[in-house]
Amino acid sequence: MTDVIPDALKDERIKPVSPLRRALIRPELGGICGTILVFLLFAVIAGDSGMFAAEGVMNWTVVSAQFMVIAVGACLLMIAGEFDLSTGSMIGFSGVMIAILSVHIGVPLWLAIIATFVFCILLGGVNGWLVIRTGLPSFIVTLAFLYILRGLTIWGSIYFTRQTIIGGVAEKAATDWLAPIFGGKVLGWLFTWMGEAGWIATFTRGNRAGQPVIDGIPMLVVWAIVLVIFGHWLLTRTKFGNWIFAAGGDALAARYVGVPVNRVKILMFMFSAFCACVFATCQVMEFGSAAADRGLLKEFEAIICVVIGGALLTGGYGSVIGAALGAIIFGVVQQGLFFANAESSLFRVFLGLILLTAVIMNTYIRRIITGER
Repeated sequence: MTDVIPDALKDERIKPVSPLRRALIRPELGGICGTILVFLLFAVIAGDSGMFAAEGVMNWTVVSAQFMVIAVGACLLMIAGEFDLSTGSMIGFSGVMIAILSVHIGVPLWLAIIATFVFCILLGGVNGWLVIRTGLPSFIVTLAFLYILRGLTIWGSIYFTRQTIIGGVAEKAATDWLAPIFGGKVLGWLFTWMGEAGWIATFTRGNRAGQPVIDGIPMLVVWAIVLVIFGHWLLTRTKFGNWIFAAGGDALAARYVGVPVNRVKILMFMFSAFCACVFATCQVMEFGSAAADRGLLKEFEAIICVVIGGALLTGGYGSVIGAALGAIIFGVVQQGLFFANAESSLFRVFLGLILLTAVIMNTYIRRIITGER
């Protein structure tokens, strides 16, 4: 008897995989390569413009963090095999809801924020429940909610205020205990010390003379980092993360082995709504107001970040780290063109080229994984 097992009978999971192949099938590969190329490009064309000075770095970091917050929710949902096209409308809706409750109804701001989160997360659950119960593609169901939420947002703001922009939130936030968690800044002392040491620029005139040009890290950036860490841990270190991959990879097979596919998908819709609400709340605290048109097209920007980061549109494959890198690419390109004094419309050209490259790479990766030719 021989112990040699024919290659055809070997389990795919125990077949040796070369380091090159292992690297090529990593979801983050495209995001890593894209991030390096984008930074090299703007180091050449905008290196002396202040883009990589402290102010410039904070500028594109904040923009990237905006994309990152909603990209984490979109990433986990896409890996689970679904889409949420209502994200942008959810941002506008939740922001206006916070403003109406706190400014015009008189609810304490902290309670308005909590009530908005609860209601929007429940709406996300309704999205998921309808997808599961009706069997309709999530594209259709969430597209309907895109219009429903945007319409309710505009109607609500006009009904209560006769306008589409609602101010007065800044005054409410000034004495609220929960507002700084979304609109405050951290590590201000560190930047003060760096300014005194001459590591970063300081104001030379006016009331802020001698103070650093950066007075702290916005909570939006902190939220982005926390969500990326949480999403990566959930996806790669927990049983629930395996369920997310299974639900998006082959829902029927996953059900056969006991994966609660319906519950996983609904929870991911709820998490997507939570991320949209975080984005909206940080935005409302930053500007001190809400506007009915905020969040426009953010759902597509989130999906673009996820695709650039290596996720497959078919589900079952992707990475939160890759989505975060996609958000960084998005933010750096958007702000880098400004620093390079390039025509703003070129941003869409760059984004289209990056997206097309990412899709082609993802197609190649899928063929490697499935063995297609």
